[in-house]
Amino acid sequence: MDEPVRRHHWIVRAMHWAAFVLIFGMVASGLQIYRAYPRFGERGGPYYPNLFHDVAFPEWSRLGGWLAGGINWHFFLMWPLVAVGIVYFAYLALSGEWRKLLLRPRDARPAFEMCKYYLRLRRGHPPQGKHNALQKGAYTSVLLLGTLSVLTGLAIWKPVQLAWLTGLFGGFQAARYWHFWAVWLFVTFTVVHVIMVFVADPPSLRAIITGRYRGRFSSDEP
Repeated sequence: MDEPVRRHHWIVRAMHWAAFVLIFGMVASGLQIYRAYPRFGERGGPYYPNLFHDVAFPEWSRLGGWLAGGINWHFFLMWPLVAVGIVYFAYLALSGEWRKLLLRPRDARPAFEMCKYYLRLRRGHPPQGKHNALQKGAYTSVLLLGTLSVLTGLAIWKPVQLAWLTGLFGGFQAARYWHFWAVWLFVTFTVVHVIMVFVADPPSLRAIITGRYRGRFSSDEP
């Protein structure tokens, strides 16, 4: 059996679980805010395409109880989440961990081989280090989504003071729209991420808690 390796620094583990709790609260309070005007576009239309047009999300999924309560929770949780993001980005940059996490041009071929493996067109699992190429693509996308969420959130929060930013996203309603869908992409990633942990690599769950990993992907090379 492979010897356990040190997989995740305590900063990564702490930021991972803090982000999980904070994002859950941000989504729930965001749904409470959305309830006040569950559509995108000026009153009377035209409206942006939206699968959740006029949908009333159940009370258990919302945080705040009413519009002002949802807004208060959203802003209360926003700053700790931004702090978590800054700490995590700083750690990636200073530790060099970004080399193992972010998708780079050289990962194109390994990503193709991983796709073949998941489609049952290849028998053996392609060699990988800490993360395979598809995981790198997913994590890189999440970091970009996080940046998009912050920028669109600022555009909604300060549409007058940051008019240039709001205009960059196409106006207030368009900024709301991109902010909303960035959240659902986050939710989709989270669901798929959890499923893949249990299906493909259960030891990684222990690793994100204890920091130590013992499994078939014990190599920690980039």
